[in-house]
Amino acid sequence: MSKVLAISAKGLSKRYQRGARAKHDSMRDMIGDTVRSLMTGDAERKAREQFWALKDATFDIERGENIGIIGLNGAGKSTLLKILSRIVTPTEGEAEIRGRLGALLEVGAGFHQELTGRENVFLYGSILGMTRKEVAQKFDAIVDFAEIEEFIDTPVKRYSSGMYVRLAFAVAAHLDPDILLLDEVLSVGDIAFSRKCLNFARSLEKRGSTILFVSHNMFSIKTMCPRVIYLKAGQIAFDGPTEQGLGKYETDSHLESAAWFPGGDRDTGISITGFSIHDESGAEASVIDHGARATIRIRYNASRRIERPDFRVGFSRSDDVHCMTFSSFSDGVDIPYVEGDGLIELKIPPIKLVSDRYSASIVVREHGLGDILSAQTGGHFHVRHPLYMPYYYGVFYETGEWRALPASVRSHQSAG
Repeated sequence: MSKVLAISAKGLSKRYQRGARAKHDSMRDMIGDTVRSLMTGDAERKAREQFWALKDATFDIERGENIGIIGLNGAGKSTLLKILSRIVTPTEGEAEIRGRLGALLEVGAGFHQELTGRENVFLYGSILGMTRKEVAQKFDAIVDFAEIEEFIDTPVKRYSSGMYVRLAFAVAAHLDPDILLLDEVLSVGDIAFSRKCLNFARSLEKRGSTILFVSHNMFSIKTMCPRVIYLKAGQIAFDGPTEQGLGKYETDSHLESAAWFPGGDRDTGISITGFSIHDESGAEASVIDHGARATIRIRYNASRRIERPDFRVGFSRSDDVHCMTFSSFSDGVDIPYVEGDGLIELKIPPIKLVSDRYSASIVVREHGLGDILSAQTGGHFHVRHPLYMPYYYGVFYETGEWRALPASVRSHQSAG
């Protein structure tokens, strides 16, 4: 039985000019730019300023497939979706789209700031290809899905980013698309609404719709998508089963030098060669339940003797909020020196972080609180709990001791 394709892409490529030619604020700037062009050659300068955001992407997607698009920042994920949604024209290649396409790529894309939510529903609906009659018929369902009925006649310039996403997704979803493109925008909304959107996406899948989902949330990708396309530096590095693709993505995102660390590529005497998180059974894990203990194993290579090293492991939330750090020096662990290859093991106490995605970083100092020798990113993991979400519980959840006092006791204490 021949497959029915929803999307067929051949050699999709997009080249951008790095920093469009600047407008000249003075005659001096214009003359300077002209002289530089004469000296370096305009063609040579332009070639240096060009870069490929996407290069030679070729793939087929069958009708009814759920595909995750993954990759590090700047890998070309959003560029690919913009090309498929006809927002951007490819420099090379072509994509054939078969069916009605709905896209939610940017918060509030297609909205007019001065118009009310009601007016923007009709505006955005028409941009997506719906008739005014079709929007009117679905208007109540759209507003009900977005859960912003009391603000529907308020100008959207007063909306929060979460309210933008609610309304935009509701309109795009009720287009009843054959193909739905979803960028990372769902992360702007609250957890409950994001779950509602994902459930709606699953209902579209059951009706035979095709979904392309860009996300840094590997738990959502793993839950929704049996296949992933992994983009790396604008090119397809992997196209296949989700588990394999996520493994390659995690490997590539491990143990990079921290962006803030100036040491970067120079040899400071020690580097982290391995990092893994293990659950209470000892198995390597990417999901840790709230309240459970975990063990972290750090492998290193020291090219010289490092005196009194301080190994630190920090956890940051998905929005880059730094949440906590463990330090061997601060915890009073005596490590006189390290040299050659070795392993450091850290058993963390019951984890009290709320349910979210986190990244780990590893820092090594010499002489306790001395110079930083290494700062590298580790793996990603999720803390799991059905109730403790960051929007309601912050960063940690710790059980308190509560008691309710009778009114007479409270009055007596106040008088005292």
